[in-house]
Amino acid sequence: MHSDFDVAAPQYDDIFTYSNIGKAQRKLVFKYIHPIIQQDKKLSILELNCGTGADAIEFAKRGHDVIATDISAGMIEVANAKSHPENVQFNVQDINTLTAETFNKKFDFIFSDFGGINCLSYEQLQTFFKTANDLLLPNGKIAIVLMPKNCLWERFYFTLKGDKKKANRRNTTESIVANVDGVGVNTWYYNPQDVSAAANTFFTTKKVKPIGVTIPPSYLEQSFVAKFPILNIFKGLDSVLTAASLAKYADHFLIILEKKN
Repeated sequence: MHSDFDVAAPQYDDIFTYSNIGKAQRKLVFKYIHPIIQQDKKLSILELNCGTGADAIEFAKRGHDVIATDISAGMIEVANAKSHPENVQFNVQDINTLTAETFNKKFDFIFSDFGGINCLSYEQLQTFFKTANDLLLPNGKIAIVLMPKNCLWERFYFTLKGDKKKANRRNTTESIVANVDGVGVNTWYYNPQDVSAAANTFFTTKKVKPIGVTIPPSYLEQSFVAKFPILNIFKGLDSVLTAASLAKYADHFLIILEKKN
């Protein structure tokens, strides 16, 4: 299966996963999902848009059974090449073709990190939540990390550069074409209330947290703001700037949803 993200796969870990910014933002995500994944019960986890598998491998190391999927065969190839426990399985899978029968099993937890869900239109997002409801066990949870519409860093950075169009590019209900290693990818931005509304038929919103209010976006990795000790200051600020009301101003936000029974 061809995907625009195949182009990004070979460099993805260097550009984001193992970058200072990537590691800082991922640490926040795991802090907020810790109560779900750090428990005695072995969970059945489905990860969507898994990229090169960093999160899936971590879940498996914690003893959970994981199926991790991505539309990009290139990303899955990189993930499979990594050393990983036997209790994680990597599959090429388009999120828009998921059905209740795709895996012949149901899950305790569905997870998607760092903007994969931003590749869905609002109608596709609604369809995804219907399918996710069918894929989850009773009381099952979803945690997804998305890019919101009002990122303060993006507005500040591009305004300084004199590019007002890019400064406000997220604040639209239409898709924009985001650059992924030279390839254009249709992207929709959502604030937490948009996601809650799309999921409301099947899910209750349990938690919303900002990811990167002061930790900058990954495209600033090569700038001084991503270097130590400045990045440590931003990490400290993000550890206290945790109010749900700040989520729409961050680079990403985490939303945790619980299946209605």
